[in-house]
Amino acid sequence: MYSRYLKRSTDIIFALILIILFTPVFVIIALTLLLSNKGAGIFFTQDRPGKNEKIFKIIKFKTMSNEADNLGNLLPDEARLTKVGSIIRKASLDEIPQFYNVLIGDMSLIGPRPLMPEYLPLYDKNQSRRHQVRPGITGWAQCNGRNAISWAEKFALDVWYVDNISFYVDLRILFLTIKKVINKEGLYLGGGIESMRAFNGKN
Repeated sequence: MYSRYLKRSTDIIFALILIILFTPVFVIIALTLLLSNKGAGIFFTQDRPGKNEKIFKIIKFKTMSNEADNLGNLLPDEARLTKVGSIIRKASLDEIPQFYNVLIGDMSLIGPRPLMPEYLPLYDKNQSRRHQVRPGITGWAQCNGRNAISWAEKFALDVWYVDNISFYVDLRILFLTIKKVINKEGLYLGGGIESMRAFNGKN
């Protein structure tokens, strides 16, 4: 009953509350990035598969510049990540715009993290079940090893969540996430420089 009827309502209510509470932080970060990104903009969007593998645009704060070499090729991520962007990423503040993704129904506050669309044909039948629910800003895998575990372990945790969704489980994940952020345990929710190697269907 919770996953079918109450989870979405809870997402909407909390997304609205969080958007209101984080508005001052949102404005400060946006203005800071406007100055530090060297004209690269404030937001970063990317295609990600959501519930039932439907593609949507995930929204994040843009933490890298668009600096390129003499041939017009973008420099490596490490070279384009700004000092301000690095701080924002480590605190997972670049994820704040995803509250909007939650509000419009692309995502949930809690669920398997949305990965790259090119991974879709690489999942086995069981792994693909992670897309039976809306992806989340944080999830069970992020609270149980994050990038220190293998892809197989991460997907197993995602599927466990799909099979065990409840208000209690979501509440537990929420408190574990807050604890890790407060204790600076390196809970990085997104992808990019901090993420593990790309999934190839085997690793």
